[in-house]
Amino acid sequence: MRAMRRSWITWSVVGGIILLLTLFLGLQYNWQLQAGDAEREKLQKSAEIDVRQFAEDFDREIQAAYYNFQMDPEAWADPEKSEFRDRYAYWRSKTEYPGLIKSFYYLPVGSDETLHYNLEKQVFESEPITEDLREIKQTIENPETFRPVVGNGFVLAMPVHERGPAVDRMILKTLHGGERPKMESPARVGHLLIFLDRDVITQQILPDLARKHFSDGNFRVAVLDREGNALLQTSGALAAPDASERLLNLSPDNFIFFSREVLPRLKTEKKGSSVVVNQHVESRTYSRVTADENSSEVPPSEENSSKTFSVELNDHGKKKDAVFTGTGDENGGWTVSVQHNDGSVAAFVQGEQNKRMLAGSAIYLLVVGSIIAIVVSAMRSQRHAQRQIDFVSSVSHEFRTPIAVICSAGENLADGIAKSESQVAKYGELINGEGRRLSSMVEQILEFAGARSGKRKYTFADTDINRVVESSLAECSPSLKEGGFEIEATLAADIPAIKADQEAISSAVQNLIRNAVKYSNGNRWIRVSTSNRNRKVAIDVEDRGIGISESDLKKIFEPFYRSKEVVDAQIHGNGLGLSLVKEIAEAHGGNVSAVSEIGKGSKFTIELPDDV
Repeated sequence: MRAMRRSWITWSVVGGIILLLTLFLGLQYNWQLQAGDAEREKLQKSAEIDVRQFAEDFDREIQAAYYNFQMDPEAWADPEKSEFRDRYAYWRSKTEYPGLIKSFYYLPVGSDETLHYNLEKQVFESEPITEDLREIKQTIENPETFRPVVGNGFVLAMPVHERGPAVDRMILKTLHGGERPKMESPARVGHLLIFLDRDVITQQILPDLARKHFSDGNFRVAVLDREGNALLQTSGALAAPDASERLLNLSPDNFIFFSREVLPRLKTEKKGSSVVVNQHVESRTYSRVTADENSSEVPPSEENSSKTFSVELNDHGKKKDAVFTGTGDENGGWTVSVQHNDGSVAAFVQGEQNKRMLAGSAIYLLVVGSIIAIVVSAMRSQRHAQRQIDFVSSVSHEFRTPIAVICSAGENLADGIAKSESQVAKYGELINGEGRRLSSMVEQILEFAGARSGKRKYTFADTDINRVVESSLAECSPSLKEGGFEIEATLAADIPAIKADQEAISSAVQNLIRNAVKYSNGNRWIRVSTSNRNRKVAIDVEDRGIGISESDLKKIFEPFYRSKEVVDAQIHGNGLGLSLVKEIAEAHGGNVSAVSEIGKGSKFTIELPDDV
C-alpha cells in the first residue's frame, strides 16, 4: 500500500510538471504567432519600401535624361543648338550611365524635316523622316494620344512650346464624365525624341538597382514591360509578387530636377549665350473633384492624380517660364515586382515560425520524455532493488532449510541416536540430498552472476538435442520419481545436430523441468518434446500446474521476479531460473517463450537455430 501511495504521489508531481511545460509551450506558440505577425508586417513593409525606392531611383535616372533637355523655343531656333549641346555635356558629366541615351531626334510640327543629333560631332543633322518616326510623330502631335513615354518605353517624347504669354502655372484635371476644363496652352512647335539604350537599361541600370536594394538575395526581382516581356528577371517568373511598383513615371508628383545644386555658368563660344544659372522648382498636388463643386470630399481612388507643376527660370534676373505638359497617363507601363524566395513573405514567415515551433516542440518532448524516463528508471530501479531484497530473503530461506536438515541429521549421527545401519544409511541419504539441493542453488546463483557479468564462456559443438533432453530427464529423475510424476517424452526423429553448448542447454531444460515439478499443484503430469520448426529446433516443456497470469507472463523472464501468487503460496524459489533460461537461449541465437492459463498449466518453448 505504501509503495502504491509513493507511486501515486510521484506520478502526480510528474503530471503537474508536464502540465506546466505544456502551458509554457502554449504561451510560446501564442507569442510566436504575435511575433510572426509583426515580422510578416515588417518584412512586407520593407519589401514595399525597397520596391518603391527601386522605382524612384530608376525614375530619377530617366527623369534626368528627360527634363534636362526641356528648353525654350528660342534655344531650338538657334542654328548651332549650343544650349542643347551644353545640356547634353552637363548631363553626361553627372549621370552614372552616359550610354543611357542612344540618340536624339527633333521633329518640327508641320514639317517632314528631321533633325538627328550626331553624338560624335555634337551637332544636329537634317535627315529624311523614316516610316517609324512618321508613325511616332502622328501619335505625339495628337493631343489625345500624346504620351511622354512612347511605345514600349524606350522612346521619350519632349514637347517644345512656342513662347506665349507668361505662364506661372498650368493645371490639368479631368472631371467626372471625361470633361476637361478648357485651358489655353502655348502651341507646340516641335518634339524632341529621346531614344534610350535597351542594353544599358537591362544590363546595367536594372541589375545595379536590384543589387542595391535586394542585396541579401532573399527576394526575386522581375521587371516587365508594357507587353509583359521580362527586362530583368533574377530567377524565374513571379507567381504572386509581394510588392510591385510602376516604372517610367514622368508625372509631376515624382518630378525631380536633374541637378539640385545651382548650375554653374558654362562658357560658350557664342557671346551672350548661357544656360540656366538659377532654378526654382515648385510642385503642388491637385486632386480630381466630384461633380458637386460645393463638395470637398475627394474620391479615395483618385488621390495623388496631380497634373500640375510650374518651373520658374531666371537668367540674369529675367524671369522665364517653361511649360511641362501633364497628361492623363504619364506612366510608361513598366512594372517592377519582387517575390520572396520561399514563395511569399507570408510563406517565409510561416516557415520560420514552423521551424521555431518544431524546435520548441522537440525541446518540450525531450524534456517531458527525459522526466518520464528518469521517473520510470527510478521506479524500475526501486522495483529491482526490492526484488533483490526479496531474492536475498528467499535465498536465505532456501539455504536455511537444507542447512538445518544437514545440521540436525549430523547432530543425530554424532549423538548416536541412529545406531542401526539402516538408520545411518537413511540419514546419509538425507544429508546427501539436501547437500545436492544446496549445491544446485549455489551453482544457479554463480551461473546467473557469470551470465550477467558477461564472463561466462560457451563451448559450441555439434550437439544432439534429443540426447541433451534425455540426459536432462535422467538428472531430474530422482525428484520426478519421488514426486510420482508421469513423464511423457516425445522426441522427433528428424532433429538435426546443431552447434550448441551441451551443458548450458541441459541446464536450461532442467530448470524448466524443475519449475514444472515445483508448480505442479498436485497434478503429476509433465510432457517434454522436441520438434523441427522452420529451420529451428524447438524444445517444449509442458505441465498442468497452477498456470501463470497474463500480466505475469510479461515479467517472468526478468531476474528476481516472482509473482504475488507464488510468494503468497510460499513456494520456494529465488526468481533466477527463467532468467537463466533466457540468457542461455539468446546466447545460442534463439529465444524462449511461454503460454499459460491460470489453473490449466503452462508450456515453455526453447527455440534454437539449426545453423548456429
